[in-house]
Amino acid sequence: MQKMKKESYQKHGKSNDSRPAMTNEKGRAVGAISLNSKGVGFVSVPPLTEDVEIQTAFLNTALNKDEVEIVFHPAVKHRRPAGEVVKVIKRAKESFVGILEKENGEFFLVPDDKKVYVDILIHKERALGAVGGEKVLAKIIKWDNPMKVPEGEVVKILGQKGDHNVEMESIVLEKGFDTEFPPEVEKEAEIIAKNEKDLREEIKKRRDFRDTTTFTIDPVDAKDFDDAISLKKLSDNKYEVGVHIADVSHYVKEGTSMNTEARKRGFSVYLVDRTIPMLPEILSNDICSLNPMEEKLSFSAVFIMDMNGIISERWFGKTVIKSNKRFSYEEAQASLDAKSGEHFESLNTLNLIAHKMRAKKFEMGAIDFEQDEVKFELDENGKPLRIFIKKRLDTHKLVEEFMLLANKEVAEFIFKARKSTQSESPFIYRIHDVPDKEKIARLSVFLKAL
Repeated sequence: MQKMKKESYQKHGKSNDSRPAMTNEKGRAVGAISLNSKGVGFVSVPPLTEDVEIQTAFLNTALNKDEVEIVFHPAVKHRRPAGEVVKVIKRAKESFVGILEKENGEFFLVPDDKKVYVDILIHKERALGAVGGEKVLAKIIKWDNPMKVPEGEVVKILGQKGDHNVEMESIVLEKGFDTEFPPEVEKEAEIIAKNEKDLREEIKKRRDFRDTTTFTIDPVDAKDFDDAISLKKLSDNKYEVGVHIADVSHYVKEGTSMNTEARKRGFSVYLVDRTIPMLPEILSNDICSLNPMEEKLSFSAVFIMDMNGIISERWFGKTVIKSNKRFSYEEAQASLDAKSGEHFESLNTLNLIAHKMRAKKFEMGAIDFEQDEVKFELDENGKPLRIFIKKRLDTHKLVEEFMLLANKEVAEFIFKARKSTQSESPFIYRIHDVPDKEKIARLSVFLKAL
């Protein structure tokens, strides 16, 4: 018998994460369904102003964010439009984390995700030897009848509920991330790490910054360093400033298992006490990390500028660097405050230029969205000891200004290049639209009232 969840109903207006549905030639609609914890679904169907409501009895095995085809129920005056799912086109996810409960000799997964409105039946032979009570990752292997519960199998036994590491891994896996890499990806990474000859040959083809003062500035607990800044004084008021990014694309090639896995992950995941990298650690923390006193391949934006941040020349291309120092933000700030220490002159020059660029940015209408960042102090077992506000230092702003400069200049360079060549090849811009004047006026009234 189907085991339904008993969570309290949450009021649900217009869905937040469902994509607009498209009406097909049969008068039905296709779109992503959004479920609340009561097990009621909603599908956005333009031009309707309200989402179509799908009661639990009419979900036809659909789960949260699945792509579904729906049919409309007869309209009822003063009632939200309603319908039912006639087909699940594509599952958003098939694996779920939860507690494995034993009942009458069979196992049921009670999912952590409260939007999963049914428990998953797992026969004993598919439980990987679990005895019940463990937290596990399970996959649905069969669910074609809405009158029956889905059947599944345990993919991984995580451990006991409440254990810190078990709970952290549960969060990661529930969100669709994976803490481990497929064997073929790990093998590719090991081959890259052993290929020293490739590095020696590649260095000859690149602009050489190994003799230029270069350093990284990152959080004190950072494990990988993916950007660095270099400075060379050319004359009394002329400097060469380089913003260097680890050239990951040299190692991760199209068509490889590693590239496929990186596309699947999309980004590294940063949790309170750990990082789940997009690439195997031998790459993210070693080969592609701009570690101090190691020769590293990078892609760079290099500017000739004065102390006011006025740029006279710019260059973009592949480089090789050798970082002289790995600074934490606090360590670099201490050098600035003491007006002495390792690379003080370079840090101070960059800081003065950054102040000028920042002031000019605000003169041109930039908005400061600076917010306090919360940090956690943990003990050796991952238990939180205290929460504190991370102090924003000049060194944070220094790095921010030069990274923004590199992004802005590269975007302008690509835009002009595409325009002059009339290129239609795609390029991703990071753009914020012009603020809506009416919304600003309304916000102004609201803020004045406070």
